[in-house]
Amino acid sequence: MLARFPIVTLILFACVSSALADIPIVDTWKFNRRQPPKRWMQPDFDDSRWVEGPGGFGTPDTPGSRVGTYWDSNDIWLRKTIEVTEVPQKPALLIHHDEDAEVYLNGTQIAKLSGYITEYRVVPIDAKHHDAIKKGANVLAVHCRQTGGGQFIDVHLVDADNVPELPPAERNTTPFQSELITKWGADVTPDNAWTEYPRPQMERDNWTNLNGHWQYAVTEDSVTEIPKEWMGQILVPFSPESKLSGVQRLIEPDEALWYTRDFPVTQNAKDKRLLLNFEAVDYRCEVFVNGTSVGEHVGGHTPFALDITDHVQTGSNTLTVRVEDDTEAWQLNGKQTLNPRGIWYTQVTGIWQTVWMESVPQQYIEDLTIRTDASEGTITVNVETVGEAAAKVVVTVYDGDHEIVGNSSDGEITLKVKSPQLWSPDSPHLYPLTVSLIDDVGETIDTVKSYAGIRTVGKTQDAEGHWRFTLNGETIFHWGPLDQGWWPDGLLTPPSDKGMLFDIEYLKAAGFNMIRKHIKVEPRRYYYHCDRLGMMVWQDQVSAGHNPPWTRMQPHPQDADWPDQYHNQYMVELERMIDNLESHPSIVVWVPFNEAWGQHRTMEVGEWTVKRDPSRLVNVASGGNFWPVGDIADHHSYPHPDFPFDQDRFGDFILVVGEFGGHGYPVREHLWDANRRNWGYGGLPQNEAEYKQRYVTSIEKLLELKQQGIAAGVYTQTTDVEGEINGLMTYDRKVIKIPAKDLANLHERVTGH
Repeated sequence: MLARFPIVTLILFACVSSALADIPIVDTWKFNRRQPPKRWMQPDFDDSRWVEGPGGFGTPDTPGSRVGTYWDSNDIWLRKTIEVTEVPQKPALLIHHDEDAEVYLNGTQIAKLSGYITEYRVVPIDAKHHDAIKKGANVLAVHCRQTGGGQFIDVHLVDADNVPELPPAERNTTPFQSELITKWGADVTPDNAWTEYPRPQMERDNWTNLNGHWQYAVTEDSVTEIPKEWMGQILVPFSPESKLSGVQRLIEPDEALWYTRDFPVTQNAKDKRLLLNFEAVDYRCEVFVNGTSVGEHVGGHTPFALDITDHVQTGSNTLTVRVEDDTEAWQLNGKQTLNPRGIWYTQVTGIWQTVWMESVPQQYIEDLTIRTDASEGTITVNVETVGEAAAKVVVTVYDGDHEIVGNSSDGEITLKVKSPQLWSPDSPHLYPLTVSLIDDVGETIDTVKSYAGIRTVGKTQDAEGHWRFTLNGETIFHWGPLDQGWWPDGLLTPPSDKGMLFDIEYLKAAGFNMIRKHIKVEPRRYYYHCDRLGMMVWQDQVSAGHNPPWTRMQPHPQDADWPDQYHNQYMVELERMIDNLESHPSIVVWVPFNEAWGQHRTMEVGEWTVKRDPSRLVNVASGGNFWPVGDIADHHSYPHPDFPFDQDRFGDFILVVGEFGGHGYPVREHLWDANRRNWGYGGLPQNEAEYKQRYVTSIEKLLELKQQGIAAGVYTQTTDVEGEINGLMTYDRKVIKIPAKDLANLHERVTGH
């Protein structure tokens, strides 16, 4: 952008390397983004309720900026105190400013600058204002305005004869603290924080929940010794950046986050194996028991378990976890960013799902993989065990409380159900299972409870030659929202199981039959609820950066060049996600990439995914660069749905509009930040009626596309998220913008129900 020069004369001076002793560089400001009282610039004004943060203020992509605190609202008011030991003969401002900047010193306006500039400049203070400067404390106050994209303001009082070099900006380690909280978050206590059993498809009775208050500390990432002093309490499983954690601190890429707590072990437990389970820790962690390292894990979105039997003692034991999180390096981070803005949200670090222990026998069931076939009426269970081989595995299938079939083997077991009730969104029938290990004298060694939904996912061509989704051999139009799974109080972590369930129940009542779970892996209970309620799921892989050019559906796409070590880690995390979720009948589509975010080696990744799970369909790149692999060609179109039918490269693929809509509607008192530029696709409507009409128009266009061969639609989105106000509900879930009943009536024409 071109600089428009301010009305005062600008003089540029060479910078020197050392700061003046009498006018130090002060980077700590008090700031406010709401119109303050008229006396806001006076030295005696009470700014104690203003927020504190490091300068400068703006967006990181602004040329020449050094952003310490993110600012993207129209206006900002700033105040800071500078101690001056000697008044310079040529006082000046070192300033980088946006459209309109007003600068006051001790209540006197010393500059009014119009336009904007793209670098720091030295602006002499007019001689008539020199008396405003005094020895001792001086209050510098600034108001800046910006109504377009890209913005920045930073001001320093300097001696024009000896201009200091500014240090790198210090990042504000306090996340934006919204007043929003959900009704479930308001009820969270250390005693009720996520008390539900976290693994419904392989459930044991003997387990211990380790959620609740832990101690935490933050150190430099070079520190590897367990801290001797702790900074305070953190409520697990909520990340330190979240409101519900009780901490609300951003963890820097060059810092390490530490957790510790004690836990008891009884003498009886020593006779068994003790497994320590983490549902998710973002991103790299090392776990210590009684000061000894018991294991490490890399990957922020999938569960892992450690056998700590040989490291515990009868009585009290100490558990410590060390975490590192680069957020924006090569790691898979999804929507997290160091500078929340637009479609990118507050970072999440550390433990963000349940931590728990379970006591198991010396020989135990480690994992189950469940597959079903609707045409044969079969349930196949593959059982992985640890320890000496048991004599046999016994699987029993129930219908309600009634046992209907059982079988035994030494590994994989297939059971045939007579006249099976098939799983579908209209009839989400689940068959309870028990899986047991039996020794050679007939004694039960280990037992877990599970369940299965008998269904088969497929595709077929209709009479016009269009590819369609099928479920149990019947054509079905996939219709659902883009669902981010973010919360104003817990960020990535839902405030409770009931809160998480609320979203699914609303979407079900609204007539959706599918959810596209976007760039996030939820707690395993989420998929359990989708299984039992009858909600199909498109499951995205968590994305990373380092993108290729985004050419969408155009011919000759490019892939990003990912080094082997980062590609290999991507594949490790993709395999773990599939391995942990593949038994859920609700999941019908895997989505490895989204919109070219970290899209690389697409053919290789797509072919691997197709081979890894042939029981589901693969949408290799939702809205991303199209490569001929998998089953689906996915186009994103905002605000209304569309598809490039003029290309003949998609003839062998199911055609879908994987994102559209995003119609925004702000609801006062329910905005994450009322002072930022809250937005929706296509601009904001004038009123609620216009908002609802935009939604209806999108549905009408989707129906036209359905007749032309589109087999699925994904509406953006379930809820508002931070600055995005394009949800069907507000971010705090307290206001339903369009009632579920109204949506259900409107959606009948989409799904055919």
